[in-house]
Amino acid sequence: MKIGANELKVGNIIEHNNSLWKVGKLSHTQPGKGGAYVQAELKNISNQSKLNERFRSSESIERVRSEQIEHQFLFRSGDEFNFMNNLNFEQIILTKEIIDDNTANILEDGMTVIIELFDEKPMNVNLPDQVILEVLETEAVIKGQTVSSSYKPALLEKQIRTTVPGHIEVGDKIKLNTKDFTYIEKSK
Repeated sequence: MKIGANELKVGNIIEHNNSLWKVGKLSHTQPGKGGAYVQAELKNISNQSKLNERFRSSESIERVRSEQIEHQFLFRSGDEFNFMNNLNFEQIILTKEIIDDNTANILEDGMTVIIELFDEKPMNVNLPDQVILEVLETEAVIKGQTVSSSYKPALLEKQIRTTVPGHIEVGDKIKLNTKDFTYIEKSK
C-alpha cells in the first residue's frame, strides 16, 4: 500500500531498496529554502542493520500490509518474550531482535499488544498508545517555576527517561506516549 512520506509513523514496516525496514525514529523538517522532507531511522527486519534515510514529502513509500493480531504479554525469560494470541490462545515467543529495549522495558504481565505478522512471521510489537508510569527522580520544584512551560528531565519506573513539566514531583504518576516516550499529562 503506497503512502506519502508525511504519513509515515514510528513502528511502520516499509519496503525500501528491496528489503523490509521498521521505522525507528522520525523527524519532519521544513527548511526555509527547498522542499519539506522526512528524516527516518530505519532498521532492517532480516539482518538488524540500521539506515538513516531522507524522503521528500511528495515521495510515495510502500508500506507493507501486515496482519495485526492482538496478543497478551505473559512473561519474560532472559531475552525471550512470551505472548498469547487472544483469539486462539496459541503462545508465541519473540526475541530481542524483534523487540527493542524501550518496548521491552514497558511490557508488563497481562498487557495487551498488537503483533504485526508478514507471511506469518512476527515483525513488530505495537504497545498501547499510552501507559501510566511513576516518576522516580526529577529536579525539585522551584517556587514560581510551575507557571512556565519549561520541561525538566525525569527518570520513570522501568528506567524510562523523559522530560516533564515543572510541577511534576517524585512519586507522581504520569501518562506517557509509547510512540515517542513523551509526557502527555499527569495521571488522575
